[in-house]
Amino acid sequence: MTCLPCAHVDRDKLIGEEDFEEHAENVKKLTTSPSNENLLILYGLYKQATVGPVTTSRPGMFSMEERAKWDAWKALEGKSTDEAMSDYITKVKQLLEAEAAAAST
Repeated sequence: MTCLPCAHVDRDKLIGEEDFEEHAENVKKLTTSPSNENLLILYGLYKQATVGPVTTSRPGMFSMEERAKWDAWKALEGKSTDEAMSDYITKVKQLLEAEAAAAST
């Protein structure tokens, strides 16, 4: 019996990663910038999905933007890669839908 090269690949995971990457590109198509709160949520979810748990120390208090991003990422500690990808996709869909609804009014 011959083992096919991709026989052990989890196809659902690949589909999830493709969907994640597609939504990471789609978020760039928003015509209005999301709120800072939503940007931080997206940042934290993206980092958790692509890098995993925070491995750096918290930026100093004079680096307020970097500190806020770090805090958003750190808040997701313990969330799995798959959960972070799923939550990221959901958030991007919400933002795209909200923008579409605002444009149609």
